[in-house]
Amino acid sequence: MAISQYIKEIGRGKDGARSLTREQATDLLGQVLDGAVTDLEVGGFCLAMRIKGETPDEMAGFLDATHARLRRLPDNGLTTVVLPSYNGARKLPVLTPLLALLLARRGAAVLVHGTATENQRVFASQVLEALGVPSARAVPTLGAGEVAFVPTEVLSPGLKRLLDVRRAVGLRNPAHSLVKLMNPCEGKAFIVGSYTHPEYATSMAATWALTGAHALLLRGTEGEPVADARRTPRMEVFRDGERTEVQTQQDGPLARLPSLPAVDASHTAAYIRAVLDGTEPIPTPIALQVEHILREVVQHETATHALAV
Repeated sequence: MAISQYIKEIGRGKDGARSLTREQATDLLGQVLDGAVTDLEVGGFCLAMRIKGETPDEMAGFLDATHARLRRLPDNGLTTVVLPSYNGARKLPVLTPLLALLLARRGAAVLVHGTATENQRVFASQVLEALGVPSARAVPTLGAGEVAFVPTEVLSPGLKRLLDVRRAVGLRNPAHSLVKLMNPCEGKAFIVGSYTHPEYATSMAATWALTGAHALLLRGTEGEPVADARRTPRMEVFRDGERTEVQTQQDGPLARLPSLPAVDASHTAAYIRAVLDGTEPIPTPIALQVEHILREVVQHETATHALAV
């Protein structure tokens, strides 16, 4: 169906808009990602969805369209930990690179993917660059103990274009949720998803339950997929879509707050080096997050091996 017909359905305002089926949502976003529609139609789609809001079926359909077009990482025989990094740092240092490197040091294959969505923030890619992890120019094959940062446009140019609409209209669109839900790996993956507001936690959980995801969900640091170093957030794991709380939320800050660096990339990179070499302690919330992720990866590997035998 032509995108104009879909926009008529979803663009009738908050109370009059009609939701799409999963199949319709797949068709709609496929047209957008393929570049088969005009910029005006893309803007209409983004604004209509911003007003209406996405249902779990629509998000599942958007994911179907995205997964069908992603340049996915080859199957490495491992469970790759996926860290979607799109929010960056504004008030607090972006410690997603620290989480990635701590996981890799324990033997995990770690994919960080993202793009700069605003001009006034510091992003994980900048910190990783300062730490000697440059942005990949092509889809890599990840081994155990390796970290890669893959820009969104390497995975999907169409998805990058959709994310960039925010710079023109100043509002988020479904792509900003999609990138935190998608699996960019051909093989097994454990996705670490984060949210900034409770309503996004609800919608992300509903979508993962519908799609049978293997993932961890938490309220991250300014929307990044890393626990706030000052207090331990609630963490929930999804196993084939089934939801289990693995970490309760801490009331109030830690008894002893960590000494965090300035927000800029160079100071953040220096702090991460100090944590990795033991000069600075690992912030307790991040240490707990590492253990929860590794436990899930090991359990997934064990279960997969048992089924293969």
